[in-house]
Amino acid sequence: MLFLSHQVELNQLEIDIYHYITQNIDKVIYMRIRDLASATHVSTTTILRFCKKFGCQGFADFKLKLQMYVAEQQERSEAIQLADELPYIEFLKRTNSLDFQQPIEEAANILADSDLILCIGIGTSGVMASYASMLFSSLFNLALPITDPMNLPIENISAQLNKKVCLLIISVSGENRDIIEYINQLSLTNTTIVSITNSGNSTISKLSTVNIPYYTNTEMYKNTNITSQLPVTYIIEMIGRYANHLITRDSQ
Repeated sequence: MLFLSHQVELNQLEIDIYHYITQNIDKVIYMRIRDLASATHVSTTTILRFCKKFGCQGFADFKLKLQMYVAEQQERSEAIQLADELPYIEFLKRTNSLDFQQPIEEAANILADSDLILCIGIGTSGVMASYASMLFSSLFNLALPITDPMNLPIENISAQLNKKVCLLIISVSGENRDIIEYINQLSLTNTTIVSITNSGNSTISKLSTVNIPYYTNTEMYKNTNITSQLPVTYIIEMIGRYANHLITRDSQ
């Protein structure tokens, strides 16, 4: 409710004042108390009572908080930068290096040798986990997405299947608490973990059998991580194609 995080109980006159302020907020921050009272057809005493309901000492204090609120909203509404192709080009150049290709080949060997792949991710990474599960199931092995890991425990997988299960974990930061807790609570001691993260020094990467870091710029918009998933998509597709090649070669 304006700059408050909770609702305030208002009478009808105060509701009219509130509506006027929200519809004319850019004007109100420069008004005098008499101007606002005149515009809303109430007394200055009613305006003061309204301000106190919003936790303000008076109208000047209310305007100050309102100005800060307007500035915060304007900052949040700033347009994000257009995509810069240079980081993508640099990433694609790195894909030709041995340091980049080796963990992809290791991951593909592990996944191709698994009977079941569980692709785990949350949020945008959950979308990528779903894509990975669809692609892998089409190309070489059964893969299932898990986008809400805390509500899908897998401790009860049989000991026989346990040895042939692989977790593919996708996380930009590599520090998602729910996924880390999920890994730590696993009783599947023989389960291998392949992870795709933005950093090779993250907690998830260190808990993994094989980690594939892609090192791209982290980008936030408001409170949302909007880091590009182009490198993740590339890595998933490279793993899928290489694993398919391994299985096709071995079957000949």
